[in-house]
Amino acid sequence: MTDSIALSGAPGSPYTRKMLGVLRYRRIAYRLLPPGGAALGGAALGGSAPTDLPQARPPLLPTFYLPDADGALQAVTDSTPLIRRLEREHAGRSVIPADPALAFLDELIEDYADEWLTKAMFHYRWAYQPDIAKGAAILPCWRGFSVPDEVLKARGAAVAARQIERLRFVGSNAVTGPVIEASYRRFLTAFEAHLTHLPYLLGQRPSACDFAVFGQLTQLAEFDPTPMALTLELAPRVTAWVGLMEDQSGVEPGEPDWVSVTDLPATLIAILAEIGRVYPPVMLANAAAIMVKAAEVRAEVDGQLWTQQPFPYQAKCLGWLRQSHADLSPTERVRIDAILAPTGLAALFA
Repeated sequence: MTDSIALSGAPGSPYTRKMLGVLRYRRIAYRLLPPGGAALGGAALGGSAPTDLPQARPPLLPTFYLPDADGALQAVTDSTPLIRRLEREHAGRSVIPADPALAFLDELIEDYADEWLTKAMFHYRWAYQPDIAKGAAILPCWRGFSVPDEVLKARGAAVAARQIERLRFVGSNAVTGPVIEASYRRFLTAFEAHLTHLPYLLGQRPSACDFAVFGQLTQLAEFDPTPMALTLELAPRVTAWVGLMEDQSGVEPGEPDWVSVTDLPATLIAILAEIGRVYPPVMLANAAAIMVKAAEVRAEVDGQLWTQQPFPYQAKCLGWLRQSHADLSPTERVRIDAILAPTGLAALFA
């Protein structure tokens, strides 16, 4: 299948699962190359790194191998721009609503999933001992398990040490941990209520934000023991939804399947309100810290002090969201601002 898209990824990467969900739903042919285990042509290399593929810098998953403007193969890793590129290059079964205002809400929720909901994923995985133990045992196996036990154990210890050290970028610590967990519980409750009326966030067909939420929940609801039990307890519909979102290739979408921006369901407004409760203060404080080259991000979330190490990529995300907001027509912006104002999300665009 020389016309299929080659990518490398792993089951423990929420962004890999996000993009595989998109590819399956859109019926775009692809080849999933195990990290370090296969070359572009599909030949096994005995576990050594591929020699004919460009390497992503920094190495992130998933990595797509796509031609640049000159036709040379390049490594591409950012899932949100990748979805937009796939929209341009492959017709039909779009995951972006045609209504620009609704497409903006889709982008906003997608960003929340990618940049905030992932805090819950990272926190639960590396803050609780059963989750640490499972992550250290399984995650290195997905990079190659045909090695001696002592090698696998050493790799697991290295993975756990590296990821726990990175919690400072996520903002997971003794003070913020309860804030993250309370937010995840509220999100589950709101999403569970939404699923009693609609099968997807924006109507009767999946959008990019569905796949972003799905990606994070593949870990929170299906892999890590602590949030997996919590998700099943609070939101059985959400747990079932994650299983179904894995492969949406049989869904036949229609344009009327999107919700109307002028009549959003109350359950979707409730989800937006949860996003507005936690996401803007951290995103704004992070961007401000990046601007003045501060050593620490300090914000207040739910009356609690939030601290984390500045994260330049999330400052870029805020800039992209603001540009998308500015690109709306005056009429569309009025519609969106009326939705954002009572949810707390308007602060992102003030």
